[in-house]
Amino acid sequence: LRKWQRCFDCGQSFHGAVKLSLGWACWKTYVGRLETDASRFMALGMCGNALGQSKRSEEALPVLEANFALLRRHWSHNEEGVLIAQNNVASCLGDLGRLDEALVLQRVIYARWVTMLGLSHERTILS
Repeated sequence: LRKWQRCFDCGQSFHGAVKLSLGWACWKTYVGRLETDASRFMALGMCGNALGQSKRSEEALPVLEANFALLRRHWSHNEEGVLIAQNNVASCLGDLGRLDEALVLQRVIYARWVTMLGLSHERTILS
């Protein structure tokens, strides 16, 4: 799915309106696949993240929540992916001013990183 994220010629990550347009195009490309298809799942996440980064958090939240639910349903063994998807939801809640809900999720995420990686791991510290 790299072609949806970075310029083929220079390798720069897409941003702004281009990222949002490509996020939607990516989702439309893979939406017809089975729910268990990894490309479809990643396209949904790309679309949700592009919406959030374009300051369209109200639209992004249900997409990110669906992405998180899909990950838990089909790839729950991917604990790192689950935490990243959950963090995307928490960040979006924070952007919407739903700080209490975001804080609850952030605490759960932090506790899980501590359990998985320990207190001094970079991923734990940055969470």
